[in-house]
Formats: sequence, C-alpha cells, structure tokens
Amino acid sequence: MAYRLKGITTDTTKVLEQEIPASMEERGMEEVKSAAVEDKPAAEKAVEERVAQEKTEDSTAQNKGTEEREMEREVNVEREMEGEVEVVTPCPTESHGLQGTIKGHDLFGYVGIEAVLDQMRRKTMKAGFEFNIMVVGQSGLGKSTLVNTLFKSKVSRKSCSPNYEEKISKTVKLQSVSHVIEEKGVKMKLTVIDTPGFGDQINNENCWEPIVSYVNDQYERYLKEELYVNRKPRIPDTRVHCCVYFLPATGHWLRPIDVEFMKRLGKIVSIVPVIAKADTLTMEERLEFKQRVRQDLKANGIRVYPQTEYDEDPEDRILNDKIRENIPFAVVGTDKEHQVNGNKVLGRKTKWGIIEVENVAHCEFTNLRDLLIRSHLQDLKDVTHNIHYETFRVRRLNESNLTVHGLALSCFPMENGTHGTNGTNGTSDRSESESHL
Repeated sequence: MAYRLKGITTDTTKVLEQEIPASMEERGMEEVKSAAVEDKPAAEKAVEERVAQEKTEDSTAQNKGTEEREMEREVNVEREMEGEVEVVTPCPTESHGLQGTIKGHDLFGYVGIEAVLDQMRRKTMKAGFEFNIMVVGQSGLGKSTLVNTLFKSKVSRKSCSPNYEEKISKTVKLQSVSHVIEEKGVKMKLTVIDTPGFGDQINNENCWEPIVSYVNDQYERYLKEELYVNRKPRIPDTRVHCCVYFLPATGHWLRPIDVEFMKRLGKIVSIVPVIAKADTLTMEERLEFKQRVRQDLKANGIRVYPQTEYDEDPEDRILNDKIRENIPFAVVGTDKEHQVNGNKVLGRKTKWGIIEVENVAHCEFTNLRDLLIRSHLQDLKDVTHNIHYETFRVRRLNESNLTVHGLALSCFPMENGTHGTNGTNGTSDRSESESHL
C-alpha cells in the first residue's frame, strides 16, 4: 500500500510540475512524441497501416469512378445505336417562344423518324418520275447513238421509227419520243427531244428560235396547269430538264452558231456541251480543243451546267468544280459489244484496236453519264423548277398583271370622262386584276 501511495504521489508531483500546453495541437504533438519515445516500432507500424488504408480507399474510389464512367459510355453507345436522341437546351425565339433542337440520345425509346425515308422511297417507286432530255446538234454527230448508249436501250427517235429514212430536214422540227424505263423497281418516264435540221442549212440564221419557243411552250403549259382552280393531283411535267449540245470535233474555236445558240438557251435551260465523236482527235488535240472551248464560253458569258452560283453545299462545290474542269466532255457513243480480255464491253472497233466507251482512259462518256443520271439527275430537275421555270413564271405573271391592269384602267372611266385609276387614292383595284389570272 505504501509503495503504491508513494508512486502515486510522485506521479502527481510530476504532473503538477509540468506546464499546461498552449493548445490542443501541442498536446497532441507531445503525446505522439512520448508514444514514439516509449514504443517507436509500434508507432511506425500504426502509421504504415494508416497510409496503406488510405491508399486502399483511394484506389477503391478511383476504380469505382472508372467503372461508372465505363457504364455511362456503354449506355450512351447503346442509346445511339437504338436511335435515341438527345434534347438540347431550348433557345427562346421571338415568334415561337421556346424552341429546342433534338440531336442525340435522351428519348425514352425508339420513335421511328428514320422511317420517313422509306416512306418517301416507296411512294416515289410507285409513282415514278419524269426526265426530259433534249439533244441538239448537226446531223451525223451521233446524237441518237449517244442517247441509246446512255440508257443502254433503243430510246432514240431513229431506233423507234420502223421505216425511218435519213433525210435532212429543210427546217428545224422538234420531235419527241417517250419511254418508261424500269430498273430495280424504280420507274422513270424518259422523253428524248430531237432537233432534226438544226445547223444543216446554208443559211442557219435564227435556227435556234424553234427550240427556244418549244422550251417556253412547255413552261407555259405547266404554268396554266398550276393556275387552274381545280388542279390535277400531279401536273404532267414536260419541261426540258437538260439540253445536251453536240460540238463537232474540229479542233478549232467555237463556231458562231454554237455561241449564239448556247448564249440564248443557257438562260432558259441547263446546257451540257459535249464533243461528239472524240475518237477522231488525238489526246493532245482533245485537250487543246477543250481549253479553247472553255475560253470561248467564258469570253462570251455563256452559262453551262453546273453554274457556280447554284453551289450551296461545300461538298457539292468540290464535286461541281471537278465537273467544270472536264467540260466539254469528249464522248464516244456506240451500242455494239465486243470481247476484250474475255469480257463484253461497249466499244467501237477500228484497225488499231477497240475504243471502249466506258473506259475513262479512252473517253469521258462515264463522266457524262454520272452527271446526267447517277449524281445530278435530281439536281437538274430542281434547277429547272426552281431557277428557269421560276424566272419564266415571274415574268409571265408580271406581264399578265400589266395587261390586266391596263384593261382595268381603260374599263373604268373617271368622273371627268377620262380613263385612269380606280379609287379615291389613285390606286387600281388590285383584286380585280388578280382575279383574271
């Protein structure tokens, strides 16, 4: 008992002799120091365990975050593959309030918006579509043969006429022939307009006037169908969508008849110039002739398809620039097949070999076919409707307004006995003039 009391007294005296720590941090530091002095190996072991525990917790949290990110990425990929969309924050507009753009993957399920393309495709395949092409050039340049080669069938006027006789017409007469071509379920009503007698006379003055009149007549017919009160569900489209103009392979500059024709027709229809029977020129002569033709087109302000002002998309501009570099196309046409290396090819057989029509190294027929059918057929129709026909429609309606307006002025006399405007403010009755259209 005495020993224990003595020990307690001694320890109490030591505690009273110690100074009170200024803060809890100092007290903790002193406890750590004392513990380190008394049991240094145990302290080091505790610190190592604490560090290891912290590392384990950090790695666990990091792995958990990585797994969550991977799961989110997989969910996003699955949503994108299922066709889901992402709702972007709507932006306010002045007229419609809030308007959002939907882009990515945040719908609850598959909607089926992409099925609209299938609906349009089925509807177009059932109804079919029209394409009207005009070929212009002198006799003997291979217009009919080239058209047959383009569509790989006998669609030209000569091929369809059983008792056709080659005669040079005294005047320019336009003749058209229509066919329904079906390929893989797609129907197309093709109309080929031929111009026999163009450029075949000694005096070819104003030989382009029948062609200009024909093109405008088709615009006029379409406009009348549109202005009817009870219109047809589908207006027959007889407008000329493309005019292929054949240049003789002279190797010189453009002739005056070529310049005058393309200058006038380029304003009302899409013109694609081609060099007919290009196999009569060497490669050097062909390149030189094409450069001269391009210089003449630029010097005379002749507009040929595709025009630079109609390039809306950057990708279309790049494609059209390549096409414009090859204009006019040096083409060769034929409807006969020959054996070349065990394969049947369309070509012209000569003493020196076979000229393959679909070989880019021999001629540029494939470039012309791709332009007219495979890549720009719909664009040719759009340009015809939105540019050339729209220009004609505005002009005709303005002329009709002026005519009807003048008739209205002459039919309503003023109080002083003169003919003038109808109304107190000096303006004509606009509704009366528009009702006559």
